[in-house]
Amino acid sequence: MFHSTREIIEHVAVSSKTTDTLFPLYHYPNTSRKSSRQKSLDSAEWPPGKDGRVPNLSPEFVADFTEKLGLEFVSDGNGDLESTLGPEDILHYIYAVFHSPTYRERYAEFLKIDFPRVPLTSDPDLFRRLCALGADLTALHLLEAPQLSESITRYPIPGDNLVERPRYFAPGDCLPKEKETLKKGRVYINKAQYLEGVDPEVWEFQVGGYQVCAKWLKDRKGRRLSYDDLTTYQRIVVALKETIRLMAEIDEAIPEWPIS
Repeated sequence: MFHSTREIIEHVAVSSKTTDTLFPLYHYPNTSRKSSRQKSLDSAEWPPGKDGRVPNLSPEFVADFTEKLGLEFVSDGNGDLESTLGPEDILHYIYAVFHSPTYRERYAEFLKIDFPRVPLTSDPDLFRRLCALGADLTALHLLEAPQLSESITRYPIPGDNLVERPRYFAPGDCLPKEKETLKKGRVYINKAQYLEGVDPEVWEFQVGGYQVCAKWLKDRKGRRLSYDDLTTYQRIVVALKETIRLMAEIDEAIPEWPIS
């Protein structure tokens, strides 16, 4: 599992059974003391960027990638992707590749025992396309994408908003003790209140082995959801639906494996 964040994570961010690893895109200077790490930053190959930061990237990796693409590396932010690329472009490319369903299936056994490997491309057009898709995915997972404000679900029934026993009913299901056949998927948080418009693939979407929509509610069992809680959940539904769409586009964009 590979996901982006702007915050420092705990080593058990997803589950108490997991150990998580944080790979910062940049290293920032420590002005309070000169640690051994700070000394290495001072002598880094990259010129300092915003707030004195330098990319947390191997010079050998960058040199190999830029040589393949015929682009020049700029050490902060994004490049123009015509003659230059930056660390954030590299992040977005990697983010897209790691969210390719084919990549995950093809290298499933290897991913169980080691960190994922980054396949490099020598095709500038493919690189640009994957950068764009990776940037869209990153914005979604940071809950910063503009489309997240356009809700695709309804929460029509007033009540106490108490999370009791979350249940999902798919389109075509008949509700218990009712004659109504659903046209849209519903996520019930209690016997009466529900969010309508949640597709089955969104409900079933997993991150780290957990169904996101189900786990979010189960973690709040016995709690009354606030307006902000409900808004966040609706934004998550949009983010997951868009993630599924973008993952399919990433697979369509990559013409063959291994990437060349």
